[in-house]
Amino acid sequence: MLNSVIVVDDEASIRTAVEQWLGLSGFDVQLFSRAEDCLAQLPAHFPGVILSDVRMPGMGGLQLLEQLQQRDPDLPVILLTGHGDVPMAVEAMRNGAYDFLEKPFSPESLLGSLRRALEKRQLVLENHRLHEQADQKALLETTLLGMSQGLQQLRRQVLDLASLPVNVLIRGETGSGKERVARCLHDFGPRAEQPFVALNCAAIPEHLFEAELFGHESGAFTGAQGKRIGKLEYANGGTVFLDEIESMPLAQQAKLLRVLQEQKLERLGANQSISVDLRIIAATKPDLLEEARAGRFREDLAYRLNVAELHLAPLRERREDIPLLFAHFARSAAERLGRTAPPLSGAQLGRLLSHDWPGNVRELANAAERHALGLGEPQPLLSEAGQSLAAQQEAFEAQCLRAALSRHKGDIKAVMEELQLPRRTLNEKMQRHALLREDFLDRA
Repeated sequence: MLNSVIVVDDEASIRTAVEQWLGLSGFDVQLFSRAEDCLAQLPAHFPGVILSDVRMPGMGGLQLLEQLQQRDPDLPVILLTGHGDVPMAVEAMRNGAYDFLEKPFSPESLLGSLRRALEKRQLVLENHRLHEQADQKALLETTLLGMSQGLQQLRRQVLDLASLPVNVLIRGETGSGKERVARCLHDFGPRAEQPFVALNCAAIPEHLFEAELFGHESGAFTGAQGKRIGKLEYANGGTVFLDEIESMPLAQQAKLLRVLQEQKLERLGANQSISVDLRIIAATKPDLLEEARAGRFREDLAYRLNVAELHLAPLRERREDIPLLFAHFARSAAERLGRTAPPLSGAQLGRLLSHDWPGNVRELANAAERHALGLGEPQPLLSEAGQSLAAQQEAFEAQCLRAALSRHKGDIKAVMEELQLPRRTLNEKMQRHALLREDFLDRA
């Protein structure tokens, strides 16, 4: 339960007495003699209660209440009043005060009022948290598209990891969306307002790598004109995304490890250390520990980066997501170009589902854009025989079942009515495609 209380009173004896009473009862107490100081130091979403005298020099309790109401209407404020202030306090309660206590008040009446106020505060904050989680979940569903079980699990993992101060390693094939997942880990976490810096380690020449990552002072090497802030320093307070981390030169791996260990870096040509607060999200296609065993990557850095790992399944392993992704990319391309995307025929959908998509989501997005432009189907879809008709039918059936279960949030009766299937047939098909009703329930 919450136990934070801020006491605002200009009388030192009152502050001391209240602090002693509340401290003995297990409350975390913060004291202020002036309302102005309380406002200046009050944190956003303060998880507690404000206890304030009404009459004080400068800003009084009623003015403080008004200011607090503007910041957070749900923050409980209990007013301490003299006998002549009771009508004023009653009016203040109509304007948002939680309660008032007439001086002199007993410890029991104070503790009772505070505990009720804190219970209310806890419920309000929990309600806000649940609403925020639901909003984040809905937004993430529009960012990381897909109805497959793997995508649903990935979204849950992203929401869980986004708020944690740990480095994350993302593994996946080329084009599987590793940078998008990294961006979500940043955008849905506490660093969202700070820089997100993406760096492709395979695209930087080895002789420029150190300067790119750590920056340099003027004259640090031939051609170093003026001071330059490196990517790590620029991202201070935020997130650095290191794509294709396995391509980082071994010498720079050692320096990156030191930054992670000490949270400090030095520009090239400088002697002074600069403190940095960074979250590192790295992406790789191969297994970094296997790369370490082969002598191509530092094992200690691999463990530093892989505090948590996310695995992105290739598109061929989540074929039921293909129709949704293709429709999204085609619609986006058409809207951008002021056109209407032509509908997909059954034969075209079958070829989409049978193609193996070696380029993953990136290749699918390119195919969808070509389709939206009316340029015909991309060559791989026509040239590859792909799966058998039976396999294509199975994949399409699984996609239809998953889509219906997702739309109706696991309501089996609604799915039966939409697909016109008897209960036993639906159960058999769900079992064959490893679909569980529990995975589609709305837990927001």
